[in-house]
Amino acid sequence: MASARIPEFKLGVLTVSDRAFAGTYDDLSGPEVEKLCQGYGEKTKDFALTGVFKHIVPDEVDQISAKLIELSDSHKCSVIITTGGTGLSKRDVTPEATKAVVNRIVQGIPEAIRRETSKVEPLAMLSRAVAGIRNDQTLIVNLPGRPKAVRESMVVLLPVLAQAVSQLQRES
Repeated sequence: MASARIPEFKLGVLTVSDRAFAGTYDDLSGPEVEKLCQGYGEKTKDFALTGVFKHIVPDEVDQISAKLIELSDSHKCSVIITTGGTGLSKRDVTPEATKAVVNRIVQGIPEAIRRETSKVEPLAMLSRAVAGIRNDQTLIVNLPGRPKAVRESMVVLLPVLAQAVSQLQRES
């Protein structure tokens, strides 16, 4: 019996933070996303990353949307994970920027993340994170900005990434 081919894909990591963009704060969450994805793929053999594109943008809808489009359309990332800008403050606009560039919403991902993470951190229920598909080729998932919250969220997300990418690649 032939072994199943594991999904291979490019990953985009987009940190949304005024302070990290300005250089007054070290981006800790973006590198955490990359480390967790690399480690999970290598450990489980569920998927393999063929490239990682990392960027930091300020909390501005137009700049977030433009970078998401670039990562999807130009760099051909199958998965883009954003970190930051999902809370309730006026500057938290990552969900709006994401909704502006996706054509299908994937409600189950943020619902599952909120459900599981609020068991250990009740404030997780204040997240406005969304997930969606751009051009039937890229899954975009918003995560919170704190490294601890990223780790807790990735525990929920990582086990379904291979299946999500497989489905997107079959449709392409």
